[in-house]
Amino acid sequence: MAFFTSATESIPVNTAVPQHIAVIMDGNGRWAKKRFLPRVAGHKRGMDAVLELVKTCVSLNIGYLTLFAFSSENWRRPADEVSFLMSLFIQGLKREVKKLHENNIKLILIGDRTRFNAELIAQIELSEKLTAHNTGLTLSIAANYGGRWDILQAVNKLHMASPELAGAYQEEHLTPHLAMHYAPEPDLFIRTGGESRISNFLLWQLAYTELYFTDTLWPDFDEEALHLALTSYQKRERRFGRTGEQLSPANT
Repeated sequence: MAFFTSATESIPVNTAVPQHIAVIMDGNGRWAKKRFLPRVAGHKRGMDAVLELVKTCVSLNIGYLTLFAFSSENWRRPADEVSFLMSLFIQGLKREVKKLHENNIKLILIGDRTRFNAELIAQIELSEKLTAHNTGLTLSIAANYGGRWDILQAVNKLHMASPELAGAYQEEHLTPHLAMHYAPEPDLFIRTGGESRISNFLLWQLAYTELYFTDTLWPDFDEEALHLALTSYQKRERRFGRTGEQLSPANT
């Protein structure tokens, strides 16, 4: 069943606290370099920041958190760094999935798994199965994920499922096949590390998401940094194509 809601099809309910936050966790390598440490030290510290963010989102009753852990373009990085990241991913799942389950958190991985080794695929499947029926925060990890891949794989799945609709596809036909069909569109997108781009992340889903960029490097992104992002979000006027006058109390 698809729970994805489209801001171009209907106006979403706007709340002071976003129900879905999507994050590009950028700056691990630079964090390490500033401290004369190897890049892998930054990735290790970045894992601590992930756990802190998950804990904060649970305390704020945020329903969905999506983290861009490894893009389809990150395979271009040095082979030893990629290997370390894959190993860190496996270790992190083994170490933390039980805690996620105990805290009623559902874990889902989105992305193309075909390039992962058998051990990682098995650990992902085990983690998803263990947490599948949890009803608290849905934590989605985007790994070997790309927004263009997501759209293309959705179109291919739709064509296989409903070839008779070819040439007449609508949003409601495509959305059940997107990687995040189970979640509402992100309300807030955060990118750490000082870059101001979305880097092929959730291209379809971010159509009306509020974008927030910060110079804070990911390992330093703590609860205070999240609250700064939330404060910025709460100051936004989310019109979804309407005028500001239409949002005034007299017209609602």
